[in-house]
Amino acid sequence: MVSADVAVIGGTGFYSFLDDAEEVAVDTPYGAPSAPVAVGTVAGRRVAFLPRHGRAHEHPPHGIPYRANLWALRSLGVRQVIAPCAVGGLSDAVAPGDLVVPDQLVDRTWRRVPSYVERGAAHLPFADPYCPRVSQALVGAAPDVRAGGAMVVIEGPRFSTRAESRLHAAGGATLINMTAAPEAALARELQMCYASIALVTDMDAGAEEGSGVGQEEIFALFKANLARLSGLLAAAIAGLPDPDGCTCSTWADGIELTYEVPG
Repeated sequence: MVSADVAVIGGTGFYSFLDDAEEVAVDTPYGAPSAPVAVGTVAGRRVAFLPRHGRAHEHPPHGIPYRANLWALRSLGVRQVIAPCAVGGLSDAVAPGDLVVPDQLVDRTWRRVPSYVERGAAHLPFADPYCPRVSQALVGAAPDVRAGGAMVVIEGPRFSTRAESRLHAAGGATLINMTAAPEAALARELQMCYASIALVTDMDAGAEEGSGVGQEEIFALFKANLARLSGLLAAAIAGLPDPDGCTCSTWADGIELTYEVPG
């Protein structure tokens, strides 16, 4: 059976990563994932790649099969997940072109299924939503990677109004995104280490004067940074620590989970 212990979930504009990969179609209790999972080798590690939005960007942020995606990866043996994403900036602490590894998340989505828990009591500790050890590997992968910051996740698919952007910034968020929730929490529920690497593609509507953010500029900036991001991911994968013993996987010790953790 094809297996992998690391996964990369590609975001907007990031639809392929591995050379000479084997594609695996995975059935899950939550339907089909966004695309078949590609499995190959990076830095001596078996790595799975899944484009979050599908291979042709057919899934909008609110329509991504998040539960199927994470379950499919865990069923292949994945223990550590790196999640690149495009984000807007909400403060002058960041600028377009910056790569940021956030350490906090604010979930403002409202029509997505946010958990595998459908019955009983299985409450996830989530004060620190990103794995510190995978985050450290990302920060150490290149000298220009910025560490820390809160990312607010909005429902989409529309961008924010100026008033909304200013409200999020006033609440302490430095980044804004449409896909980091419920992805991060689902990974933790399945006892996987998960961290994000965010490429700032624009300054959000309320962060500066002008017409606001547009889709074309986001896609163009992400495309221009694909080689840079791919190199950083390869370096981070080479530097990943052993996942054994990480609190991302041990939080459920002694808890009777009411859902299946595959693999």
